[in-house]
Amino acid sequence: MELKKTALTHIHEQLGAKMVPFAGYSMPVRYTSDMEEHKTVREGVGVFDVSHMGEFMVTGPGAEALLQQVTSNDVSKLVDNQAQYSCLPNDQGGIVDDLIVYRFNAEKYMLVVNASNIEKDWNWIMQFADGREGVNMENISDEISLFAVQGPKAVEVLQKLTDIDLSTIKFYHFIEGSFAGVDEVIISGTGYTGSGGFELYVPNAVAEEVWKKIFEAGKDYGIKPIGLGARDTLRLEMGFCLYGNDIDDTTSPLEARLGWITKFNKEFTNSEKLKEQKEAGITRQLSGFKMVDKGIPRQGYDITDAEGNIIGKVTSGTMSPSLGYGIGMGYIKKEFTAPGTEIFIAVRNRQLRAEVEKAPFYKAQ
Repeated sequence: MELKKTALTHIHEQLGAKMVPFAGYSMPVRYTSDMEEHKTVREGVGVFDVSHMGEFMVTGPGAEALLQQVTSNDVSKLVDNQAQYSCLPNDQGGIVDDLIVYRFNAEKYMLVVNASNIEKDWNWIMQFADGREGVNMENISDEISLFAVQGPKAVEVLQKLTDIDLSTIKFYHFIEGSFAGVDEVIISGTGYTGSGGFELYVPNAVAEEVWKKIFEAGKDYGIKPIGLGARDTLRLEMGFCLYGNDIDDTTSPLEARLGWITKFNKEFTNSEKLKEQKEAGITRQLSGFKMVDKGIPRQGYDITDAEGNIIGKVTSGTMSPSLGYGIGMGYIKKEFTAPGTEIFIAVRNRQLRAEVEKAPFYKAQ
């Protein structure tokens, strides 16, 4: 199957990025090195082209009721221009996808979903939306480009391109307005790095123009394009879940430490069963850990106790560029999940010592 391209694939190729297949798209994994790009975001400002992500518009007087049914978080708590992290529970106790819900007004919402799940999520939600009074759904994924401008210098760079006071956009809030000479750009105080910044939703037709203006505005700040490699190490240092690794159709939001986005003051897909699970108590939990012995944990490695009994599996792992040692996450038997608990990671027939640690691993100075 031919890989899809974003509006800027040709730009990434011109910049010499290493392109890889990701979620059906040809995506830049790195331009220079993961270490350098990671450091750029932690200390300065970097730009990710994440236009492969999916966007659905949900409008009409029945929009909120639909979203209350299909998402785990409480959509009624949102005010205009606020975003909310949530998930789509399936009917088996697992997660269809994690997503962000944007509220423009009481009858207009946007859902931002993972690229690999666009069709799956659309079909899932349409089961509940089809034939429903007062709800209109539109998949605008192929019309929108998304840039994540991340890092402590992101505000200074982007402020040059808009009259909107970006310092007034709180975390998980957004404004729709003029940016880089383009009207109706969504400027969102969200991101996947833990180093601050914004995500910008722009029409594909002007994506290249906006991208170039961002880099022009940031040239005195050492701005650089950043690939998926650094995106993964940045999110892992924060303990953010990656769908397909840390959460999937078989992992309960309660097991994944997503109880904070699972609100039982309303009914939603499979809420009764999840409530029962909460009351009965979970037997395993997604937990962070840091390596004590030298070694890099990788997805799929066994986690064991001191006797070598398997107590879990690594879902994500890397060498932390900021910290200089291995970190990871994995589902571990509940009795081994207290911070400070000694565990072992099976790396090539060796049992390497590690210690359970509460995320985030990286704390901004």
